[in-house]
Amino acid sequence: MFRRRAFAGFALILLGLGVLVGRYVFLQVLHHDEFALRSVNNSVKPRAIPPARGLIYDRNGVLLADNVPAFRLEVVPEQVHNMNQMLADLGKVIPLDQDDLDAFRKQLRQSRRFDSVPLKMRLTEDDIARFAVNRWRFPGVDVVPYLTRQYPLGPLFAHVVGYVSRIDADDLQNLDPDRYKGTTHIGRTGVERSYEDVLHGTPGYELDEVNADGRIQRVLKTDPPVPGKNLYLSIDARIQKAAQDAFDGRPGAAVAIDPRNGQVLAMVSVPSFDPNLFVNGISSADYKALINAPDKPLFSRALKAAYPPGSTVKPFMGLAGLEYGVRTPQDSVLSTGVFYIPGQSRGYRDDQRYGAGTTNLYKAIYASVNTYFYKLALDLGIDRISEFMGSYGFGRPTGIDLPNEASGVLPSREWKAKHSPKERTWYPGETVITGIGQGYWSVTALQLAHALATFAGRGVPYAPRVVMSTADVGKPPAPLPNPPTGPSLIKNMKDWEAVNEGMQLVIYSNDPQSTGFRAKLGEGFPYRIAGKSGTAERFSRKSNAYNEDKNTAYLAARHRAWFEVFTPAENPRIAVTVVLEAGAWGAEDAGPIARKILDAWLATQGGAVPPDKPLPESGVAAASSAASTPEDIPQGDLPAPDSSSAGDNTP
Repeated sequence: MFRRRAFAGFALILLGLGVLVGRYVFLQVLHHDEFALRSVNNSVKPRAIPPARGLIYDRNGVLLADNVPAFRLEVVPEQVHNMNQMLADLGKVIPLDQDDLDAFRKQLRQSRRFDSVPLKMRLTEDDIARFAVNRWRFPGVDVVPYLTRQYPLGPLFAHVVGYVSRIDADDLQNLDPDRYKGTTHIGRTGVERSYEDVLHGTPGYELDEVNADGRIQRVLKTDPPVPGKNLYLSIDARIQKAAQDAFDGRPGAAVAIDPRNGQVLAMVSVPSFDPNLFVNGISSADYKALINAPDKPLFSRALKAAYPPGSTVKPFMGLAGLEYGVRTPQDSVLSTGVFYIPGQSRGYRDDQRYGAGTTNLYKAIYASVNTYFYKLALDLGIDRISEFMGSYGFGRPTGIDLPNEASGVLPSREWKAKHSPKERTWYPGETVITGIGQGYWSVTALQLAHALATFAGRGVPYAPRVVMSTADVGKPPAPLPNPPTGPSLIKNMKDWEAVNEGMQLVIYSNDPQSTGFRAKLGEGFPYRIAGKSGTAERFSRKSNAYNEDKNTAYLAARHRAWFEVFTPAENPRIAVTVVLEAGAWGAEDAGPIARKILDAWLATQGGAVPPDKPLPESGVAAASSAASTPEDIPQGDLPAPDSSSAGDNTP
């Protein structure tokens, strides 16, 4: 019995040894290469290195968007056994507010379990020190260095540069996973969004040898990332700052464009916001404050807000009359205060109670005489008006290199038929009010600035551009081409000169009927200025009262105040459009803002520079005894400006 038991035991031992040897052979011989590779993979981990995002500068190298070093707390979900308990314990070491936890849980649901998920951004030195002491308690949690976006000038460029924010689930569906491996932020608005592909760069990779706890012991191999390209905007920060300050907090927008190439020199929307709030996740309180603010600081008024243009379209209407051969500069109409469409009893008013008298093109522009443009619009007809205005970019996006531009409305038969299917007939009265920038009209400050720059550039159209050049790290900037989008829109340069002269009279005429007579916007400026005011009504009138019967506060609540201007008038280098959401009169309220922008531009040019050629002598005859001619335009110093109402013509 003992022998049998000993034999059986010995046989079992041999069998066990045989199985063990067989397993060794299987692992060490037959599958050696496979398991050797798996062993290496357990100790060597590839890690994506996100590229440094390209920087953004203004045209003079002022830094607008920077990358600054920071630290964040990251969690690898598969290494955490009890997530809720870990978060509760970690919150006792490093403060975690509800916004941090909500953002983390949202991203946790969108990520794979082996991917690191950011928990808290922008750790302080105290946070890092406290976590270092307690790190052994939190496997799968680590402090990770990264570059975070910072906008040094904050609200000044918020609506142009935009901001970056964390990548979310919707972004992941549209992004290249290889190119965005390790990247946590993406351009969300403005230049940051429209030039995302240029700014982002290409990620690199690193092979790290790690221990059993997953901590890096040494770097085995590095394939460095390629940083994104730097961008240089055409905007000058000095002009931008002067434009924003000129609004003094009043809601509105301003755009300045170089007519020679389409470069945007300034683009301001007031009020603005601090884009740094959005970079690492804005708090609920801050976001609610911005969303619920009555003046809507997140809304880009220069790009997206469309308003009735009012009298700012009159120079374009005058040019249309000349180009179509419907008018000559000397053709005149009699303004008696009310215009009647033949066969109708309804009257369309001038702003002046008793009219402006005999009016030619020049006086019609500088005195903003509605009757002239009522009749001109009726003679042109809505089809020619919409065709001509459409050629200057009204009614469609300008094509600027920024996202989400509004189209505005250019009145036309087609537009009305599409948007008013129950009333498709176009009436003469609608044509008449179209001629003074009212009715269905709506334009953005950018659209009007683009149209003005096209006119100022003698009809040569350029798409507006805010990015002037790009540069690889360590290399000089390379200009981005922006050729004209077509030939000059103006058939006869004498037509351009006539309208230009009328716009100069807005600034320099001594006729008290001039909308710019009291504003004196050309006083002390070394270049000739051409401009036009606009006071667009927001509501239809309910009585026969004239604007002169109302106080300024009442009028400001009912009007949009516009002013458009370019200089030097004979060879323009800057075209500016300003709109105030609440202003009594265009010349008095929006005009001084435009002048301050011109002053800032002049300072960037080193002060006064002699014009390329003198203003030609004019042979324009007076329209009436009260009308100014170019000989009335002062050539030297002008009287000091005052703050009394200049007025503008609204029906």
